[in-house]
Amino acid sequence: MPYQNRRSSYLTFILIFVVIKIGLNLLAISHFGFHRDEFLHLVLADHLDWGYKEVPPFIAVLAKLSSVLFGDSVFAARIFPTIFSGLVVWLTGLITIELGGRKFAIALACLALIFSPAFAASGYLFQPVVFDQLWWVMAVWLLTKYCNTSNIKYLYWLGVIVGIGLLTKYTMAFFTFSLLAGIAISKQRKMLLNRHIIGAAVIAFIIFLPNVIWQFQHHLPVITHMKTLQKYQLDYNNPTDFIKQELMVNGIALFVWLTGFIFLLFSSRLHKFQFVAIAFVLIFTFLLLMNGKSYYLFGAFPMLFAAGGFGFERWLKTSGYTLRSLVIALFTVPNLLLFPAVLPFLSLEQTVAFFRFDDENLHLLRFATTWEDHKVHKTTQDYGDMLGWNEMTALVDKAWRSLTLEQQKHTQIFADNYGEAGAINHLGKKYNLPATISLNSSFTLWAPDNLDGQYIIYVDDQGGGNINTFQSALESYHKVGEVENPLAREKGTAVFILVHPGRALNDRYREELAEKRMQ
Repeated sequence: MPYQNRRSSYLTFILIFVVIKIGLNLLAISHFGFHRDEFLHLVLADHLDWGYKEVPPFIAVLAKLSSVLFGDSVFAARIFPTIFSGLVVWLTGLITIELGGRKFAIALACLALIFSPAFAASGYLFQPVVFDQLWWVMAVWLLTKYCNTSNIKYLYWLGVIVGIGLLTKYTMAFFTFSLLAGIAISKQRKMLLNRHIIGAAVIAFIIFLPNVIWQFQHHLPVITHMKTLQKYQLDYNNPTDFIKQELMVNGIALFVWLTGFIFLLFSSRLHKFQFVAIAFVLIFTFLLLMNGKSYYLFGAFPMLFAAGGFGFERWLKTSGYTLRSLVIALFTVPNLLLFPAVLPFLSLEQTVAFFRFDDENLHLLRFATTWEDHKVHKTTQDYGDMLGWNEMTALVDKAWRSLTLEQQKHTQIFADNYGEAGAINHLGKKYNLPATISLNSSFTLWAPDNLDGQYIIYVDDQGGGNINTFQSALESYHKVGEVENPLAREKGTAVFILVHPGRALNDRYREELAEKRMQ
């Protein structure tokens, strides 16, 4: 079928799969509670700027819009991720069309993505991951459109998307360079001689420039963040684990994207899109060498799902409806068995029972319930990061209400980590608690110059262990309570009231604050 005659006939068909994806998310997004990282991203809405220590500014803008448009609930915070997840499915279908796929190819590609554990787990939380995925997929779609039409507007739109992508997550830079290198290596290298590529690059740079300026104004915190990430997380990854994870994260859909990869490399029908497969090899190799986390690569899989759908359609072009339906079921339905581990559509009690049954009988998901402490827990670490926050905030409120009105005027709240500080800031709105101070993460950007309250409500993530390092600077202190939820990662986090802290504590605070502001 000629290109111009196949483009618009399947758009309504793709919409079916978008609705399925959004529907699955809607079943899950209200369960459990906010994730630790979501609290950090939501608090950025109160401190809009062109950059932060961990992320570029795009998610802060979305956080502000989400709060204004939808409110502050768990459901509200996850509306934008759900919409963007649907758009990823939409664009996967569009890429499939550009590659020459028809209804069977579209159905297989979209359903493989929807039921992939990787995309189920990463597509509902208010984190940069799903937004980053969208820009990667949109970049590939724009390039395939340009390859099919030679219309330069797609190159300029590509520049816009790359610029926005860089304002979302810096991994967009790695993927962009991989795409350009893939084009240079492939038979499409003449595309790089097009002056409009330069124009697109200029647009991307102009869009990204405010964040670059912000980085230099704040002593390039992205470098410090990457060094910290490398030291405390990435150095513990190893190439073998990375390869295993990438082969496992999509479950049975592995066979769809591997087929797509092979077709992109060797099929004469997809020869002009070969650069997509080369780009995948390059970004995979880069992340492998850098000990990257498995989810860094997720945005590259939809283009392979699209090619996989096309590949299976070519193989089964003379097969009947029954066989095609069985193939789709084979490469999608088995992944539903993993859904309770990656998408919280069951109640907490049912989810815990699911993991308990697996642990006692199957052991298939031991890897999923093994946390950073290398111990097997009752849920996944992501689920553990969604629990205990209301309990902790209620303890802070209890401490606050135990003080007189006059004492409250001279009281500050301090938390050890960004999850705790973000939770108290967000959940504490209903208690009218003052803003929480922390020297962790981006909280240092807006922290006050002094920790000089006569009373400090202190959230100790070591259950009191940290107080031992400065108790000599206190007149007295007493424990209000601690998080007792056995499923929460914050279990044992304790809330204290520090009475009349001395100057030594403020000196320590000022020294640490000055050091972190320079990082």
